[in-house]
Amino acid sequence: MTRWPLPDPMKQALDQARAGADRGEVPIGAVIIRDGAVIAAAHNQPRALHDPTAHAEILAIRAAAAALGQERLEGCELWVTLEPCAMCAGAIAHARIARLYYAAPDPKGGAVDHGARVFEQPQCLHRPDVYSGMGEAESANLLRGFFMAKR
Repeated sequence: MTRWPLPDPMKQALDQARAGADRGEVPIGAVIIRDGAVIAAAHNQPRALHDPTAHAEILAIRAAAAALGQERLEGCELWVTLEPCAMCAGAIAHARIARLYYAAPDPKGGAVDHGARVFEQPQCLHRPDVYSGMGEAESANLLRGFFMAKR
């Protein structure tokens, strides 16, 4: 099996995840790219912000929308270290993100290829192109290590 180099945006998302872990947050990171440039990056912060919606994807979407001065992120790519949950998948659809790249699957809480499969629902008005698996091992190891240390 050929192992391709990890794309730079996923490396940056993993760096964000590590930064979150260093602050005691579940290590999930997200980066939003437009025209080849990073316009937003974030890591999970529900504990720090006392906000259950402060997932990496939500924070990155908010920052990207503010940077662009608009609520629609058409033409943008979201790179995230874990399969988005239903809340984040809904936000991705509402933001009209063109492409979603995620590293590790989340059979328990994911809602893209598991669970609710948000983008497959007839009520979903926008469906990004979805790509998975880039950085899967790195992301899964980071998450496993984080939770092992908590036990």
